[in-house]
Order: sequence, then C-alpha cells, then structure tokens
Amino acid sequence: MKEFVNSLVEIAKTFCGRLCGGNCGILVTVDHGKITKVEGDPDCPLNKGHICPKGRAIPEILYHPDRITYPLRRVGKRGEGKWERISVTEALGTIAQRIKECIELHGGESILLFTGAFRGLERVFVQRFASILGTPNTVGIDNICHAPRTMASSYTFGDRPFPDFDHSPRCIMVWGRNSLQTGAEGSPAQFNQALKAGAKLIVIDPRKISLVSRADLWIKPRPGSDGLLALGMINFIIREGLYDKDFVQRWTLGFDKLEEFVKQYPLDMVAERTWVPRSQIEQAAKIYAASKPAIIQWGNALDQTSNAFQTCRALSILKAITGNIDVSGGNIFLTYPPILKATEFSLIKDSLRIRKTPVGSRFKVAAQANIVACQEASRAIIREDPYQLKAGFVFGSNPMLTHPNAVMVHEALKKLDFLIVVDLFMTPTAALSDVILPVAANLEFNEFFQRSGYIAARPKLVEPPGECKSDLQWINLMAKSMGFGEHFWNDETEAIDTLLKPTGLTFEQLKSLGLYGIESGYRKYEREGFRTPSGKVELYSSKLKELGLEPLPVYNEPKETPFGSPEIAEEYPLILTNYKSPFFYHASHRNIPSLRKLSPEPTVELNPVTATKLGLEEADMVYIESIRGRIKQRLKLNQDIDPRVVMAAYGWWFPEEGYDRLFEWEEANLNVLTSNEPPYDPAMGSVNLRGILCRVYKAS
Repeated sequence: MKEFVNSLVEIAKTFCGRLCGGNCGILVTVDHGKITKVEGDPDCPLNKGHICPKGRAIPEILYHPDRITYPLRRVGKRGEGKWERISVTEALGTIAQRIKECIELHGGESILLFTGAFRGLERVFVQRFASILGTPNTVGIDNICHAPRTMASSYTFGDRPFPDFDHSPRCIMVWGRNSLQTGAEGSPAQFNQALKAGAKLIVIDPRKISLVSRADLWIKPRPGSDGLLALGMINFIIREGLYDKDFVQRWTLGFDKLEEFVKQYPLDMVAERTWVPRSQIEQAAKIYAASKPAIIQWGNALDQTSNAFQTCRALSILKAITGNIDVSGGNIFLTYPPILKATEFSLIKDSLRIRKTPVGSRFKVAAQANIVACQEASRAIIREDPYQLKAGFVFGSNPMLTHPNAVMVHEALKKLDFLIVVDLFMTPTAALSDVILPVAANLEFNEFFQRSGYIAARPKLVEPPGECKSDLQWINLMAKSMGFGEHFWNDETEAIDTLLKPTGLTFEQLKSLGLYGIESGYRKYEREGFRTPSGKVELYSSKLKELGLEPLPVYNEPKETPFGSPEIAEEYPLILTNYKSPFFYHASHRNIPSLRKLSPEPTVELNPVTATKLGLEEADMVYIESIRGRIKQRLKLNQDIDPRVVMAAYGWWFPEEGYDRLFEWEEANLNVLTSNEPPYDPAMGSVNLRGILCRVYKAS
C-alpha cells in the first residue's frame, strides 16, 4: 500500500528483510525514486511499530559509497586487491566456462555453494541451482544456527513448534536467546503484553540480557552445559510428579524409557557441572511445569555445541511432558498457506546429486536436510577428502568470519581453483574471490517471506544501482549461461509465482493482501495425530536408533571443558562464550556509519574480580587466547558475569583497514579461537563454539 505525499514522494507500507529473520512491518519514504527514511509500522501485528537500528539504516546500506555496483574480476594475486570492471556478459561467460570445465574434469560434486544466515528466497534457489549442477554440497551455517532446533523438533513432534505470544502464556522461559534484540519470535510489545498479564519470566543465559531486569528467575549456566541442565529439570519434573500425566499417557511414546534414563542425571551432579544451584534448578522446573500454559523460547546458543541436537531434543521433551504443546499460550504448530515444497522446487529428487555423497555425509540428520556442516567444507577442500573440491559460489555469506577455525577457512578458500562471490560490499571472503557479482539489496527486487503463520510480499520499491541484481536473478542468469535455462525464469516474479501456485495466488495478488495467513487452531494432534511415525510425541525415537544415534537425549561432556580436559584447564582456566551485537547481522554492516557509531569496536566482557586478578582494567586492550590462537578486543568490566566466564564479541572485521591484511580479518575474529575438529554433534555435525577453554591477558 502506498500513500502519496506529492507526485514525487510516497510512503510505502511494506516489510523489512534480509537484516535478520524478523520481517517487521515498516513505512518507507521514497523521494524522487530514492529511499530516504524507514520507520516502524504501528499497524503491523508482527512488531507493532518497533524497529531496530538496522532497519532504520536501510537508506545508508542501499546508498553506501563502497557498495559494489558492477561485476569485478580479480587481476592480481588473491587478496591483493586488484580488480577490473567487466560487463555482465563477460562475467557470466567467464563463470559458465570455468564451471563447465570443472564439472567435465571433476564432476558436479567438486562445486560448493555457500549460503549465510537466513535472508530470503535465495536459499531455495541455491538448492535448485545445486541440483542442476549435480552437486550435493550446499554449505551453510545451519548446523550451528537453527537446524539442530528444527531437526530435534521434527524427530520429537514431526514439526517445529513456536511460542504463542498472542494468548497470554502464564510462564515464559527464554533459553539461550537475547529475545528483545533478535528478530522473529517475541517482540517487545508481545513480551510487555504477557508480563503485564502476570506471566512468570525465567531467563537462562550466562549474560545479563535486558529481559533479566523483569525476570522472576535468572539462571546463569556454564556456557555449553544447557543440555545437562535440561535433563536435570526433566529428572526433577518426573520424580516430583509435575508432568502432565494425561498428555504423557495419551500422546507420548517412550516415557518409561525416559523416566529410567534421566535417573543418571541427579540434581547434585547437574548442579556441580552446570554451576546452577540445585535450588534454582528445582525452582525453574516447578514454575515452568506448574504454570499453564507455558512457553519456551530458545535461541541460537543451543545450536553451538557438540551436544546441540540432543540438547534441543531435551528442551522439546520438556515442552511435551508438561503438556505445553499446541495449546493456546504454549508452543504451537503454525499453519502456513501451502506454497510449493522446497524439496519439489529444488528438483532434488530428479537430479544427479542424490547419487553423490555430500561432504560430511556421516552426519545423517543434517544430510536429510541437505545440510553440509560448515566446518566440513574447509577440511574437505584442504584434505581432498572424500574427493577434490575445485570451485565455490558464495551467496550472502562471509565464511572467513562465520565458520569455525577461520585460519583453516582462509587456507581452504585460497586453495579453490575458482571462487565466485555475490555480495553488496567487499568482505574478507569476497577479497579472495575470482569474480564478484553485485547484488541487489532489500526493497530493490521482488520477494516474499514467511513468518508466524503468515506469508507476505516484499515488493521492489526502488531500482538497484548500476548492474546490481538479486541473488535470485544472478542464479537465473548463470544457469542460462551454462545451458540450463529451461529450469529457470526470466525474472524473480515468474519464479515467485511458481512457488505461490499451490496457494492459488500470484505475486501481484499477494501484494494487495498484506499479511496473508490461515488460522492454525490448537490441539490439532487430537484430529490428526503428530507427524511422527507413531503419531505421538516420540520421547524415545526409534528412527534415531535406526540411524545409529541415541534415541534419548544423552549429554556427553565436550572434550575442551574443565570437566573434559582438566589438564588443559590448568593453562587455560577461563570459559569462553560469545555474544552478537544487536546492531549488526552476524558479520555484516561494520561499514555502516550509524551502526558502527553504536558499536565502534569489539569488546570482551569480564567480571571485575577476574580482571583484578589478571592485572587488567576497564578499556584495556586484551588478548583472548585458546589452544588454537589469539585475538585482541577491548575490555569491558561486567559484574554480572560469572568470574570464570569470558564473553567475547562475534563477527568482527574492519572494512576501513583495506586489503593489506584482508581488512584485519584475524585481529578480533572470534573464529580464530574456535575449532573445526572433533568432537562433533553426531546428528548435525555441530561444533563447540561455546564453553571452550581460554585465557586473557593484557595486549602488548
């Protein structure tokens, strides 16, 4: 919908996007064909007028002077910073020739397609492109961001439930998620409404996030021990008879096995290993189990350990045994309008890729979701195992900052024969590429999104600069240049209409509907059962057992912790975890002035007691060191952090530093400290990014 201020100025009512998963309603001022202002839309139920600094910075992002607007080809050595502008035709011709040669010599499986954090429809387009190329190797960060939660939910319930904030939960348990500063589920307005109605709030987080000030209970577990804490709660709830006996008897499978299993996690042991007092574990379990309905809102932190999948299984089981599944004010299953299934759109079933073994195929649950664990790509490129990997496409990702063991990622990307990056700006990853394609940004092309049971159009409002095109359109053009045009379209709208066809809508029709959804209803399992093989909630999963995985949510102490390697802990006595700045999206936007002003440099947080013992003071530059390397960040004292914990900033590089050291990608990069070696989560291939051993000392 558009409101015209005059013939050349209009205010468009649309949705944010590609800056997080929120897709908030926004009001966009377009003046003489240029976006000049973005505000929150008070009438949008998703955000009720709230908008974050990233959304307000959309004009800065779109019109930044450093934006890449034409195809570039490397003419110097990798990382030297020497490029030449080439035409779209020349760029597509070069890519087509090199990729076809790669397929002929080494097979389609020698090509990797990288994607970053979820942004939009490029994900399904990349999967379709991979099917046409004949490669099973679509590499993302999904194994450490959302997929363990999604797949654990699938194996437990057959679907992933989401918090129902619209119908006043009596208890909200926020676990490993900074909800008020993270997109999608749970806006400030929704939390305010629930808390004003009397909901109890439990926050489980090592860091004092803003919600803690309103919490009834704040629990600070040892980073990485969340799965153990959840098992302790399950043990207590079962032992005290606080579970929903009717729901458990009628709608769950394997409760007797679960009851026996959790006896090996007594509360005294759980308290010792998680650093959470037994009284707090009991209190949290009582509040959550007794408050009906109740929700658990979980976050990215749970995906980032070698126990990720089973940790998420344990939290799913907590939701189930308390009867808080698909009830008003609980965790509910959303019903979306029926767009074309991703598996059908991606052409996987009819492609050569299904006959080829993907990198990291031993992680069977990840493989079922067509996920190549991010750390597997670098290891496979360097070790040429299980085969040679020769070329890569990178769509909206910066693996040098976001994949574990950044030093190995750097080495791997340099080893590729040919690398194509599609991005808005030059990044450390883009600087190592052979060809860069300039991408269109949010509101410069047609797209639609799904959120909270709705789908909605996000139409193009302004023209992209130069020769920028959307990821979708670049994939269309590259496929056509390689001779695969019959599988693609002339523009995004034709492709979107294909995706929307099962709904009976076209993109033009969707634009006029705003948020379009279908009433989900509650207790749908009473009519149709759960979408599991048994039709029940599978506390004990026979499907997992058939895959050679634990059917119950076992917790295995990771190797690099005080309990797993006490000898390493003597030299590296502190526990490292990390936080994301609310002003950036992962490794993006360090070059946007208004956002960088809000967070000018990476800061690491320590308890003042710890700092004093180490001879450190506020604002010192300090080294943070693990057994793999060290980085440098600015010290900030925080008395609310456990004295044993180090809270480092994630995603930092320095666009202002130029090419000399690839924008200082090693200086403050958290992933210089992380490992891509075992132990891995056996289901998803997740790695330990939280709870690893480190030390801190003053930088020289």
